Amino acid sequence: MEHRGAPLDVIARALRRERDQVGLSLSELAKRAGIAKSTLSQLESASGNPSVETLWALSVALDVPLSRLVEPVRPRVQVIRAGEGPAIFSERADYVATLLASCPPHARRDIYLISAKPGSRRESDPHMPGVVEHVVLCAGRALVGLTESPVEIGPGDYVAYPGDVPHVFEALADGTHACMVSEHV
Repeated sequence: MEHRGAPLDVIARALRRERDQVGLSLSELAKRAGIAKSTLSQLESASGNPSVETLWALSVALDVPLSRLVEPVRPRVQVIRAGEGPAIFSERADYVATLLASCPPHARRDIYLISAKPGSRRESDPHMPGVVEHVVLCAGRALVGLTESPVEIGPGDYVAYPGDVPHVFEALADGTHACMVSEHV
């Protein structure tokens, strides 16, 4: 009977990817998993032959399911059609933020589609320390950025600003839409 396991290159890539995402050194991950650093080094170079016990210890140390270490990453396609997705409405402005992609484990960002109408200004209180917001205007015109010095942007323009201080988004034209990435640094 032939015994086939996960391809070593899949395991090697998965270990490096997961270790990098949590920011652990080879030594620290090996220590947490209770295995030799040389064993982990061999596994990450696709030259080791891991037992289920070793892979289990590594998945526990990385806080990921074992399957994440042995299954190849499959591209995931996600489509959210215009007008769909969880919408969050402002009480203070004609402004809607639709969540397009929430932050996956070990990443630190969320993506929103912003729809705003002229005549009301969306003033945001500071978010948690280290947040940076990135905005690309898709259509219309808007004043975006720090409350005391917003920048006027048009379609295709990009602006980034600290989200941990008061900031604003004000549509200057009908049909104003933007893509905003909230990055938690």
